[in-house]
Amino acid sequence: MSSAKASCGFAPFHFAGQEWRIGDSRAIHWPAQDALLVADLHLEKASWFAQSGQMLPPYDSRETLERLGAALTETGARKILCLGDNFHDDAGPERMEPEAARLLAGLAARAELVWITGNHDAGLAGIAGEVVEELEIGGIALRHQALPATDKPEISGHYHPKLRLRLRGRGIARPCALRSASRLILPAFGALTGGMDAAAPALIAAMQPADTIEAITFAGGKAVQIPVWPRHT
Repeated sequence: MSSAKASCGFAPFHFAGQEWRIGDSRAIHWPAQDALLVADLHLEKASWFAQSGQMLPPYDSRETLERLGAALTETGARKILCLGDNFHDDAGPERMEPEAARLLAGLAARAELVWITGNHDAGLAGIAGEVVEELEIGGIALRHQALPATDKPEISGHYHPKLRLRLRGRGIARPCALRSASRLILPAFGALTGGMDAAAPALIAAMQPADTIEAITFAGGKAVQIPVWPRHT
């Protein structure tokens, strides 16, 4: 049985003229909408691999949902907005073992669940909550993958950004959000998700148009904000 942190920790940053809070859990709290935003849960990824004989510990969904529950408790949010690739495939909900299913039902009883579909779960159905392709709230578009060349404020996921740094000769990597003036890409929330370098060309392209791009991660009780583009030498 996995265990979630009792306290996730959240710290404020700003985007699109509003205050947001990034959590140690990799969730984003939107106080103005009393909502918790997460992306790329990839629930039931381990069971998907097991179908092809690649056996992984089958507790990834439990761990992910426990962390989500802890973040919900800490923020008191009334809504959970999941920005795509919520399950690793469309059949994921059918494979959930009883404990993971119980945790998901508990979340649905505590908050309104909205599932924005992604490339892994475009046909997601039969799950508690509302399933949509994308959403707009307060003039901000919410979708799984960033659309090209739009100035409208947008929040998305898909890329699993990760900040990579060298400190005192040691390499470190932390999941992060990416922010420009009009775009915010969320970190992957799932327990079995890797990451793409926050300065990778594909991510920089997805954030355009932008004058600057910053990585935002929770560290030391703060929202640490580090420019990743343009590179300064």
